[in-house]
Amino acid sequence: VYFKYDGAENYALENISLVLNRGDRNALVGINGSGKSTFLKLLMRFYDPEKGEILLNGVNIKKYDVNKYRKHIGVAFQDFAMFSATVAENVLLDEVKTAEDRDRVTAALKKSDVYEDILKLKNGMDTVLTREFDENGAELSGGQRQKIAIARAVAKNSDVILLDEPSSALDPIAEYTLNKTVTELSSDKTVIIISHRLSTTRFADKIYMLANGEIIESGTHEKLIKQNGKYAEMFRLQAEKYR
Repeated sequence: VYFKYDGAENYALENISLVLNRGDRNALVGINGSGKSTFLKLLMRFYDPEKGEILLNGVNIKKYDVNKYRKHIGVAFQDFAMFSATVAENVLLDEVKTAEDRDRVTAALKKSDVYEDILKLKNGMDTVLTREFDENGAELSGGQRQKIAIARAVAKNSDVILLDEPSSALDPIAEYTLNKTVTELSSDKTVIIISHRLSTTRFADKIYMLANGEIIESGTHEKLIKQNGKYAEMFRLQAEKYR
C-alpha cells in the first residue's frame, strides 16, 4: 500500500505490506510523523490507498458498504470527545434502550478500569458528563476520559479493535490493567495498538516499527531487542528512565 496526502511531496505510507490475523495483538511504533495514525485511517477507509489494496478476508475493502464495514471496527483515537450525555450514552454512542445495553456498558467500563470511578458519581452510569448543557454535569480527569474512550471500542464488540495511544493519560497501574484487557480482547479479535510507550507494546504478538512511512523492522519484542536496531534503541532510551 502507498498513500500520499493531497499536496504532499512525500508518501505518508510507502510499500506497506503485512497480514493481520484474528487473535493477534499487533503494535505499531515509531516517532511522530512515521505514518502510524495514517495506517489506522486507511483501515477505517477515511482515505483510500493511492497504490495497492487493503483486503478483508481476501476482498478489497472498497467492495464492502463502508458503513457496514466500519461496524466491524471498534476504535479509540487519541483525539476523542466527551459528549454532553450520560456516561452510558458516551460509551454506547447511542441511547441505552435495553438491559442488554446496560450490561454491555458495565462490562466495557470494568474492562477499561473506570467502573468503580463511575459508581462514585451522583447517578452512576446515568450521570451527565460535561457542563455544556447541565451545570451539574460531571467533569472527568484526563485518565478517566481516556478510559471512557477505550470503553467505547470495547463495548462495540467488533471483530477489529484499533487503539491509538490508549495509555498516554494513564498511570502505570491503569496501563497494566489496559495491557491485560488487550490480551483478553485479542483472544478472538484482531487488535492493533499504537503507542509511544513500549511498555504497552512489548506484549504484542507482532510489533511493526515505522519510519518515514515504511516498515523498517517487525517481529516480537524479544526478536527486535536481539536485532539491536531502531526498536531496541528506542526501548533502551525509555527503560533508562526507570533504572
